[in-house]
Amino acid sequence: MRTPGLSVVIATWNRLQLLGELLDALNAQTLAPGDFEVVVVDDGSKVPVAPELARRRDRYALKVVTQANAGAAAARDAGVRVAKAPIVVITDDDMLVPPEFLAEHKKAHDAGYTLVLGHIDNEPGLASKPLFERFHAEQLARFVARYSREPTGVRGVMVCTGNVSFRRDDYLRVGGFDRSLDRSEDRELGVRLQKAGARLYFAKDARTINRSDHADLEVWMTRNFRYGVYDSRIHHKHPEVVDADPWHFLFLVNPVSRALLLLSASAPSVGKTLSRAAYTVAEQLDARRELHPALGRAAVAGATLSYGLEYFRGVREEAGSLPRAWLDLARHTVAHVKRKVTS
Repeated sequence: MRTPGLSVVIATWNRLQLLGELLDALNAQTLAPGDFEVVVVDDGSKVPVAPELARRRDRYALKVVTQANAGAAAARDAGVRVAKAPIVVITDDDMLVPPEFLAEHKKAHDAGYTLVLGHIDNEPGLASKPLFERFHAEQLARFVARYSREPTGVRGVMVCTGNVSFRRDDYLRVGGFDRSLDRSEDRELGVRLQKAGARLYFAKDARTINRSDHADLEVWMTRNFRYGVYDSRIHHKHPEVVDADPWHFLFLVNPVSRALLLLSASAPSVGKTLSRAAYTVAEQLDARRELHPALGRAAVAGATLSYGLEYFRGVREEAGSLPRAWLDLARHTVAHVKRKVTS
């Protein structure tokens, strides 16, 4: 049997139905079935997926790896290491993919790019999802709008395992996912691949459709906090990468929000109260968005502020003390100013 050109790696956990629908969609790819394989890694699902997947009759080669729950980074790493193809495509178990998905990733690699970020789109019915999901959709839409115009301007810190591809040899050469990171392991891998010389590209037509089933607000709040923690760890691992520094985000918001984010980093307990209050107000605005479109936009802005307040609480948590947090901010400010002067 010949070696496939692409390996699709999917880590899964307790999403058998969504996973099955994704595997069905991969049967409809315009790329010939013999040109790719699919590796599913079951990261300790309560109901193991292997027996169910064994009953499938897919057009492509399907391989299933089962492991005790160890987190997304470990699961994806396991999948990449058993993959056979020179190019690895990673997507999530809550995605759907149109027929041209894999062909578009292949086209970008054939053009000489070695780290390809795909387009994460939203499924119809987004308006009925929780406000925090629409906040996420807004961030993705801004990303797509910007880098559709400048596809070679993407950076390693923007890597997202919802839709990305890279050369397997490059992945192994830089050491793979950092399994100590419970969040942002994808962007940290992107930083190392870029530092190692990867050629980055945003492939707008390599689309996945996000069908996230998250519904718990407290889980979302906790994730936001932990992103601040782990992004701080990534910065300390790569201090020379200015846009990997979580303080980088402080310079991307308006002055009013900036003051509140600084307050959250300075007084985390106050930040926690403010983040909940901001989200509560945002939900109230969102409930009335049919009265005027501006209310919907204000609701998303409120959710964005809530996210930032939790994120910078996490940044402060990892700093360990207020003086250390201020020192980190001062160092980033100097680097930020230097980069603006030289750019």
